[in-house]
Amino acid sequence: QVHLVESGGGLVQAGGSLRLSCAASGRTFSIYFTGWFRQAPGKEREIVAAINWSADSTYYGDSVKGRFTISRDNAKNTVHLQMNSLKPEDTAVYYCAESRTNYLSTTPRSYADWGQGTQVTVSS
Repeated sequence: QVHLVESGGGLVQAGGSLRLSCAASGRTFSIYFTGWFRQAPGKEREIVAAINWSADSTYYGDSVKGRFTISRDNAKNTVHLQMNSLKPEDTAVYYCAESRTNYLSTTPRSYADWGQGTQVTVSS
């Protein structure tokens, strides 16, 4: 019901920065929360950050708190993830997703529409 496209991934050295973008189109229902998740090989998909439509509610995973910032521009129908002070353990495929619920959830099963992902690789 919603088409999401991530961009901005790439290769960066430890301590560097990247800004990921998620562009949405084809919405047929109201937006509640947009989340960023990541998944490294052999590991479970985990929450990175989430933000609601009005941007008055945000969440950050413990491992990224203080380093990453989620924001949105509703006029452009985009959500961004600014990633600073990147570490090798941040290496993963990063996905954006739209939630099924009107309350904040940190679990992937609460998000219905997913992008294809963008690879972030942080070298040491």
